[in-house]
Amino acid sequence: MNQSSRINYNRGDETMTGAFYHSCLGKLLILAGIVVVLLIIAYFTAPTEREMRDEINDDIMQCMEMNDSIRGDQIDDYVHNIGFIFTTADSTKVGQEWREAFDKYNRVEIYRHTFFTTAYVYNNILTEGSRVGIGAFGVVVPTMNFNDFLLRVGPMHKGYDQKLIRTTVIPDNDLGTNPNIQEYHYKRNPDD
Repeated sequence: MNQSSRINYNRGDETMTGAFYHSCLGKLLILAGIVVVLLIIAYFTAPTEREMRDEINDDIMQCMEMNDSIRGDQIDDYVHNIGFIFTTADSTKVGQEWREAFDKYNRVEIYRHTFFTTAYVYNNILTEGSRVGIGAFGVVVPTMNFNDFLLRVGPMHKGYDQKLIRTTVIPDNDLGTNPNIQEYHYKRNPDD
């Protein structure tokens, strides 16, 4: 059968590679190949423990700089963490006493996984640790919050026989009456 317009007419003489690219199995194998190449690149570009520790320490100092007077909400923390990727800490802004307090009460642990590296901070409050950074493809992304750090320690109560939180009891004093507060009475509309 001949067709008058040969622009859209395919006679079936497609090559083997063309058929492979257009088949579902071919697309899946190409996708799997791309994923394998990305995983190999991730394996070789994951930050080392030293690179991760240097970057996380810098990010911790920047977090302390940002939160020395005003602490923001979670959105501020996300924006600051993204900014910490591209900037470095100013060593003159954060006092030496903050750095010493951080080193005294906190410890940073770096864990190397197959394709990425994570950093956790441990202290007496967060005994299970809190993740403060993820490193992959040669980039360290901080995920820290100022509340992850323990910077001062003090007694929570005066003695062991006292409760941590004292509950306050409202006395049974008569607060008076309010003439505007009345019981609710349903009145039916006579028009209904």
